[in-house]
Amino acid sequence: MNERTSLLRALVLAVVVLAAAAAAFGQAAPPSAGQAAGGQENYVIGRGDVLNVTVYDQPELSGKYPVESDGSFRFPLVGRVKAAGLTLRQAEADLRRLLSPDYLKNPQLTINLDQFRGQRVFVFGAVSSPGTYPLADGTTIIEVLVKAGYGAASVATVLRPRNSQSGPLQPGAAGVGETIRVNLRELEKDVENGILARNIALRDGDTVFVPRFDPNRIYVTGEVKSPGAYSVPEGTTVLQAITLAGGVTEKASLRRTQIIRLVKGEQKKVNAKMSDIVQPGDTVVVNEKLF
Repeated sequence: MNERTSLLRALVLAVVVLAAAAAAFGQAAPPSAGQAAGGQENYVIGRGDVLNVTVYDQPELSGKYPVESDGSFRFPLVGRVKAAGLTLRQAEADLRRLLSPDYLKNPQLTINLDQFRGQRVFVFGAVSSPGTYPLADGTTIIEVLVKAGYGAASVATVLRPRNSQSGPLQPGAAGVGETIRVNLRELEKDVENGILARNIALRDGDTVFVPRFDPNRIYVTGEVKSPGAYSVPEGTTVLQAITLAGGVTEKASLRRTQIIRLVKGEQKKVNAKMSDIVQPGDTVVVNEKLF
């Protein structure tokens, strides 16, 4: 990526992060164990959390129960109890239903969060720092991608698990419940115009996958100052592509600009106007003056 494009990307990302931070202002940070137990009624239990179960008048049943990798915890009398993906109050209702009436008559119990695992997302593919990232309330896809270093990528895919998931998902995996494709070039254009609709908020367990193949890549060569490959948004004109390449040299003739394009398996060379729209895979050639 040339210096001009890198600067443009840095400016756009700065706007994104500032806008996202402003949008999230006033929202709660990820709950601590005490917060979840005391007031976060909608906290969703995850694998690795430790639950504090209190069954009144039944001290032998009360205690701390870790949520294991399969999303459940082992409880006396009833065996495995599903918890991951449920709120604390939903888990209470399920455990109460399992205990009554076979084991206890009208059991009175509470479930609080003893140890907080923390919500997280996974980022893999064409990023400089793949791995697991903590997820605060309101964290958006672009914030995570900036941290992971998505470079020149133009597309990202959010793989949302069907159920609570202990690890990252792969595209096409059976555990994928929803697939969301995000055009990063279009997102950056939206951000420049103050529109954040594409900047989706991530959820606990999401996997953000950045493919290594860039479907929006074009090439600009010839009499330009920074020839090379560029990832461009839909609707980019020939003039905009040349501008990304640093503009023309003194020897350039814009009137002699051509586009090399693959059409039905055959390479075609056509004369180009500055207002023509480039297509993925195009090569824009700025020829030099005849005299």
